Amino acid sequence: MAFYIKPSSNIFILLVIILFSSSSESEAIKIDGGGITADLINGDSPLSPFYEPSLTQFQRVRNSLSHSLLRHRSIRSNDSKSFAMTSPPESYVTPTAGYYLMKIKVGGPPVEVYGIADTGSDLTWTQCAPCYDCFKQKPPIFDPKKSATYGAVSCKSERCTTLRFENPFCDNSTNNCRYEIYYGGGDGAHSYGDLGTDTFTFDRDVSFPKVAFGCGHDNSGEKSGIFSGIVGLGGGPVSIIRQLKTYYSIDAKVSYCLPSCDSNAAGKINFGSNAVVSGPGLKSTPLVKRSYDTFHYVTLEGFSIGNKKLDYSKKAIVKEGNIFIDTGSKFTFLSNDFYSEFISALTKAVEGSRKADQRGDFKVCYEKPKIGKFNTPAITAHFGGGVDLVLSPEGTFVEVDEGVVCLTFLPSDSKDFLVFGNLQQLNYLIGIDLENNKVDFLPTTSDCKIPS
Repeated sequence: MAFYIKPSSNIFILLVIILFSSSSESEAIKIDGGGITADLINGDSPLSPFYEPSLTQFQRVRNSLSHSLLRHRSIRSNDSKSFAMTSPPESYVTPTAGYYLMKIKVGGPPVEVYGIADTGSDLTWTQCAPCYDCFKQKPPIFDPKKSATYGAVSCKSERCTTLRFENPFCDNSTNNCRYEIYYGGGDGAHSYGDLGTDTFTFDRDVSFPKVAFGCGHDNSGEKSGIFSGIVGLGGGPVSIIRQLKTYYSIDAKVSYCLPSCDSNAAGKINFGSNAVVSGPGLKSTPLVKRSYDTFHYVTLEGFSIGNKKLDYSKKAIVKEGNIFIDTGSKFTFLSNDFYSEFISALTKAVEGSRKADQRGDFKVCYEKPKIGKFNTPAITAHFGGGVDLVLSPEGTFVEVDEGVVCLTFLPSDSKDFLVFGNLQQLNYLIGIDLENNKVDFLPTTSDCKIPS
């Protein structure tokens, strides 16, 4: 994993202070000008330490579709009637495919934890011993009793009171703060355990003490054994982004580039000053605040297919923040009415033979040419602020069976809680800037290099 902190005149002195002194919960440890960069690995890539070679590329696509559908269905939105939400949406984070892994070392001595990098979650959690009811995982399970730096969080602690949708409650016998998260609207996926703090290390040289996280003793929903938990990259107060800001004065910014599963290079995820996105072709759209602040919302205004522009406002009143940037879903979801118009325009523009998906999972499929690639018209997403993103052809259609390619856009019953999936984020360095309330997009190559 690549990791570094940008140097400054006093950075190394400050790091010595961090590593060899304790601090109270209310003290902010300052790392002025600091930034963090780490590798981001496609879970379906051979670069993943848990790559499963027995799965075919078609099985991976089917698995990722199942996950994306479950995740989307579990988001509790009552359409435009509940635009100002009083209860949180729930994101299904039990990934079977289509996810990205981030490695964090937890504890002292540090134990490697591979978590799903999820912009749709706040609380970072990992399975912990003793595990009363847990899913299988290939890495060793973290044991807080073996960590000299682990600390329980008391019920009256500020860190406990910052939990909201994680359903915090007090264990009266120990006065320890506990959490309980349910995913998937009652399908059984959940994490239950203690809220604790420990040292998070992104490499062996630099550590961040007293980071709050969930130590899950009862977890379910994961069957493949390829990850330990979730890395929360949402906008809520307990997310990694917000904690780095609150306790280390690292700017609340994150940027990332998602490599395709065929890429021979890992992507990068950046925090703080390293997350500043700049360069030729940079485009920025406003972040929109909604009552549930975990998700990073932007405003979708429409699409263009070739030269034909489709305005979302013709099928629905465009509300600001009607779609969110989601690393945890492979596919993009559009409202049913707009989806019909989108498909109508697309099928007129595509030169190819329609072919049914024999399993019925995908609605719009074509026969792939025996020689060469399937040619799709240019598809451009239009966001608020005049941002026009030309989407990667590799992310627009995927091969689901031998000789059959299918569209990666799916219909949704929601009109104002749409999903911009990670396939549509390919070939861009994306910066989520909570300091300046914007999302930046900078074009890259397929292996996440910025063109000169």
